[in-house]
Amino acid sequence: QAQLVESGGGLVQAGDSLRLSCEVSGLTFSGYAMAWFRQAPGKEREFVVGINRSGGRTDYADSVKGRFTISRDNARNTVYLQMNSLKPEDTAVYYCAAGGAFAELRVRANYWGQGTQVTVSS
Repeated sequence: QAQLVESGGGLVQAGDSLRLSCEVSGLTFSGYAMAWFRQAPGKEREFVVGINRSGGRTDYADSVKGRFTISRDNARNTVYLQMNSLKPEDTAVYYCAAGGAFAELRVRANYWGQGTQVTVSS
């Protein structure tokens, strides 16, 4: 059974950085594209960034381009999200997701983590 476990969330001030991790087990990690989504209070879940199976291609939402960086370590079955220059509007629960097709990650994922809270104070 697939398990995706996020960690690294917390409370920071505007301008600070955080690094989220998502450790995956129960599936062949290198066979899946990975993504991060987020859901702010009262809003729908939104796509943040995706990465293909090899790590050679990425896709960022406009709202995080230039500030967030996704990476993956297929040897460690882990995907990371480095978040710099955080803003209060980045406050949300961040979810890790695994999908079969990189091109479809914005709208479809097969497996989800439980989420980790990121709160950015002004």
